[in-house]
Amino acid sequence: MAASVNLKHGLLSSKASLICGVYRKISPNSVCIQRAAEIQSVRASTDASVDSQHHEKYCLDLVRSRDYEGFLSSLLLPEEARRSSLALRAFNVELAQVKDSVSQKTIGLMRMQFWKTAIEDIYRDKPPNQPISAELWRAVRRHNLTKRWLLRIVTDREKDLDDRAYKNLQELEAYSENTQSSLIYLLLECLGVKNVHADHAASHIGKAHGIVTCLRATPYHSSRRKVYLPMDICMLHGASQEDFIRGSREQSVRDVVYDIASQAHVHLQHARSFSHNVPAAAAPAFLSTVVLEDYLQRVRKADFDVFQKSLLNRNPLLPIQLYLRSWKKTY
Repeated sequence: MAASVNLKHGLLSSKASLICGVYRKISPNSVCIQRAAEIQSVRASTDASVDSQHHEKYCLDLVRSRDYEGFLSSLLLPEEARRSSLALRAFNVELAQVKDSVSQKTIGLMRMQFWKTAIEDIYRDKPPNQPISAELWRAVRRHNLTKRWLLRIVTDREKDLDDRAYKNLQELEAYSENTQSSLIYLLLECLGVKNVHADHAASHIGKAHGIVTCLRATPYHSSRRKVYLPMDICMLHGASQEDFIRGSREQSVRDVVYDIASQAHVHLQHARSFSHNVPAAAAPAFLSTVVLEDYLQRVRKADFDVFQKSLLNRNPLLPIQLYLRSWKKTY
């Protein structure tokens, strides 16, 4: 009986000690500190989520306002690549508008240096606190994007700050390869496509895109007394820079436009020659062919008068055309 009482007393003492120990460990102060830490963690998580949404919206709005065709094309990409595509296109827009937005080349060079440094920081997981940089960092981490393509875009945009006409068509093609083709290589990586034939197609599509962009921008540049069309072709047909600045519709000017547009068409044909060997998964990265095709057809109908006002209007059927091409998984 005494042994039983002693055993019960020992168990009660042990339980009391355990309760006291637990009580000492979970003191009111500890509970408050833990609760404050949880609240702080939740707030930090919420702030990060809000920042992420803000960054995504910033890129989306920028692309929609400055690269509407690229915006439409991005919307037709698979969901896992859509946000990254918008980040890359926002990056491209940001660089493209430097040339027209700065009054001095030095300022433009400073902005390009910022992006070179930003890319290095992104690959060190220390992106600048800036919407496009943050979204690029997210895309790089998600798809393991190649740094070389990003740096190549910046480097050639930087060279383009010299603000002079291209010496020849080959120089324009090289610039287009380093900027537009590099962007398409990155889009292919977002889609998880690694295929040499897709890369060859991307190279030609990028060159065609750069050439067409140069043609489409001619009226705008001419209004600012600037001409960037290849000088060798202008000299071949006896068309001066002043002819373009005046918005001339003479045959010599049309002949220049014809030669340049024809070269863009040749690149599109070359790109399509690889189509049988290009995986269907790559097709969404090549949707820009719809836009290029549309402009080349319209400029041909305008008898290569690049200053015709109808060419400045947006094609209302373009969204449908892009959707159909996306649905067919062709380019």
